[in-house]
Amino acid sequence: MYSLLLSLLAGVVVALALAFGTAFGWVAAVFPGLLVATILYVLIGFRVRKRFDELQARIMVELKAGHVEPAVQVLKGGLSLAPWQFGVETQVYGGMGIYRYFGGDLEAALPDLERGCPTGAVARLFNRDWTIRAVLACARYRKRDLSGALALMEEAVKVGEKDGLPWSIYAWMLEKEGRHDEAIRVLGRACAALPKDEKLKDSLQSLQNGKKLRLWKHYDLQWYQFRLEPPPPQMDPAAGRARRQLFRRR
Repeated sequence: MYSLLLSLLAGVVVALALAFGTAFGWVAAVFPGLLVATILYVLIGFRVRKRFDELQARIMVELKAGHVEPAVQVLKGGLSLAPWQFGVETQVYGGMGIYRYFGGDLEAALPDLERGCPTGAVARLFNRDWTIRAVLACARYRKRDLSGALALMEEAVKVGEKDGLPWSIYAWMLEKEGRHDEAIRVLGRACAALPKDEKLKDSLQSLQNGKKLRLWKHYDLQWYQFRLEPPPPQMDPAAGRARRQLFRRR
């Protein structure tokens, strides 16, 4: 990426200048070189983040008007920043996929979600967003890729351990597939991770008593955004508002 290369180059130039242009020698030149490289890398990262913030402001205007695809196209413009910063490309594609998925276009969303989901040990380490993993899992589930969906949900609950919603989605998928005991175990893990979450406790108790999971009761329209269950007709006008609220939280 350009930011790393430029930063390292600047650091090397400073170190060489000090080593050969002064009496300090190589040992004394290393630290200033590293310092310059670090500062420059941070400054470039700040500039990239500022550009993203400008894009987000334009995206919010489109989303507030209910224009999902125009918002996606604005975000797509962020790909020009990808060579400058690690992780930008996956962030852009992930955002595009989430917007399209919540907007109801599964087929258009799926390729973007696949490209936006972190793969590889390094990418997974730095990308700790459970949402992209959960949304892709829901998309795969709807395409009947159950093993792929459950693997992603296991990742989602590990990076989003302190949020009850990914646990609930995970348990819902298992229960829906008739894997009742596994769903109970997942909610048991969730309650251990979030002992004060009454929503998770209620869901666990429901399954233990042989009742259905009613996640809409706990998460309202936020649950329906994942499109695993259709919302009641009377909720449709509000669904758009809920999407915009989730986008603002992101």
